[in-house]
Amino acid sequence: MTVYFIGAGPGAADLITVRGARLLAACGVCLYAGSLVPPELLAECPPEARLIDTAQLDIDRITAELTDAHRAGHDVARLHSGDPSVFSAVNEQMRRLDEAGVPYEVVPGVPAFAAAAAALKRELTVPTVGQTVILTRVANRATAMPEGEDLATLGRSGALIVLHLAAKYVDRVVEELLPHYGADCPAAVVALASRPDELILRGSLDGIAEQVKAAGVIRTAVIMVGRTLGADQFRDSHLYSPGRDRHVC
Repeated sequence: MTVYFIGAGPGAADLITVRGARLLAACGVCLYAGSLVPPELLAECPPEARLIDTAQLDIDRITAELTDAHRAGHDVARLHSGDPSVFSAVNEQMRRLDEAGVPYEVVPGVPAFAAAAAALKRELTVPTVGQTVILTRVANRATAMPEGEDLATLGRSGALIVLHLAAKYVDRVVEELLPHYGADCPAAVVALASRPDELILRGSLDGIAEQVKAAGVIRTAVIMVGRTLGADQFRDSHLYSPGRDRHVC
């Protein structure tokens, strides 16, 4: 039997991948974060499936549920919001399954930052404007950031910065990025991306914090800061350029 770590996507139930939905429909046990995974997704589970909300479980209890289900002969769907590759706490679960000898696979999902970019109708990389995207967060009560990954340091790059888990600390984000990006730098916040109650806030770096606080956004949001968000005058990509020699690899 196998444990499947499945990216459930950013919120809309129909943004799970075809592979993820197929596996979800075949697993006899499903562990999910009730506060983050859309309940509509659980309708994909078999009628007799055991559903376990992990919102109040610690890592040891989650691992025990995974290993017990495996030993009982069940395939297990472990639903994670967004994509398991970033800010999902999947590493510590896989490490424990390795120690227990339980096989697992990872099924990617649509990450929150991609859904936010879609909501903004923006490509995050723009020719001659910006070709680098930094995915990060801020440290507060959660795990400390490694040395050199604070916003003041990352901001020196001038690259588009995408912050998860940071809406509650938007004042601090603005304060640390202002010296590097400038007050007029485009900024945006997308809360509950892809969901019916999605909220989009656009503005400049010096004013976005007030918008966030006025809207009451404190979680389930992505903050983006960078010049590519406002780019409208830029050179076309070489990829589709009429002058490109398409006979050369």
